[in-house]
Amino acid sequence: MGKRWVTSLEDLRLFAAVYEEKSFTRAAAREMTTQSGVSQHIRKIERLFNVRLLIRKDATVVPTPAGHLFYQRCLDILKRVNATDQELRRFANAACDLDGEVTVGLMPTMTRCALAPVLASFTETHPNVSLRIVEAYSAVLSEMVLTGHADFAIVPTTQSLVGLSVRHVMYTPEVLVSSRSAAHEHVKLGDLADVKLIVPGPSNARRATLESYFASSGIRVARYLELDAMMATLDLVARSDWKAILPGLMMCDEIDKQNFSLNPLYNPPLFTELVCITAAQRVPSPASEAFYRVLKEYAMSLNQRWSNVRGVPGMHSGEVSRAGGIEEDVL
Repeated sequence: MGKRWVTSLEDLRLFAAVYEEKSFTRAAAREMTTQSGVSQHIRKIERLFNVRLLIRKDATVVPTPAGHLFYQRCLDILKRVNATDQELRRFANAACDLDGEVTVGLMPTMTRCALAPVLASFTETHPNVSLRIVEAYSAVLSEMVLTGHADFAIVPTTQSLVGLSVRHVMYTPEVLVSSRSAAHEHVKLGDLADVKLIVPGPSNARRATLESYFASSGIRVARYLELDAMMATLDLVARSDWKAILPGLMMCDEIDKQNFSLNPLYNPPLFTELVCITAAQRVPSPASEAFYRVLKEYAMSLNQRWSNVRGVPGMHSGEVSRAGGIEEDVL
């Protein structure tokens, strides 16, 4: 007979935390326990299997090949346990409406036009669900999801993060926003002279995307202004000759109002992919999944309004097949 399995779910959770945080100290803080306690759990697992799983290297923790394999098995087990818990709870609440607490992380891209109508509808339909919405940028939201402080977040696509599951939400066109109340039609940014452009700071995920777009397209910008405050950005654009490049989804309400001139970029076009991130070791609750579906459906319907704006590449011709955000979720 082989060794009896004596590793607990707590052992698996703490190992996964150390693997994801690459630090015993950060893992202990995340799981609200002591560093020595975390170390004891890891040593217990390594003694049980008589194999080294983690190696301390400088100020970080590096997994061995066995550690990589064990982490994947930890995710499988923890996710199955979480799924079983959700399934059993459905039986207990079979006669009840959705309930529970849901915390959602969103960027201004989602909150400016899409959020309020969805909240009004969802809270009316599911009054027993307690919702908490946190607006922040992608780095903060990713950390919230990873540490269990948010059920899910919608952020621009980025490199795969350890410990997170990612699924496609939609593509939205990037538009040049200025104060002129003119017709909405496409614009080639390189044809504009002396552009004064408001951009997000270096820590914002969209900054690298914009800089790559400028470099690959040979675009010269006369002046930059770093501003990580969306309300102030829009106010400054409305009051001056400063311009900003913003996701089309967050400007959909302005298509009819014409408080701003909205010019989708072309030659080349620029689209932002939005993705939904969840913790890899947890299954979304029925309430959080229901809210996500409603939010996605409404955001997609808003985004489709760009189909009626002259010169948005891909929205009519299929040049960018997923620009309208019509794909199904892909885990």
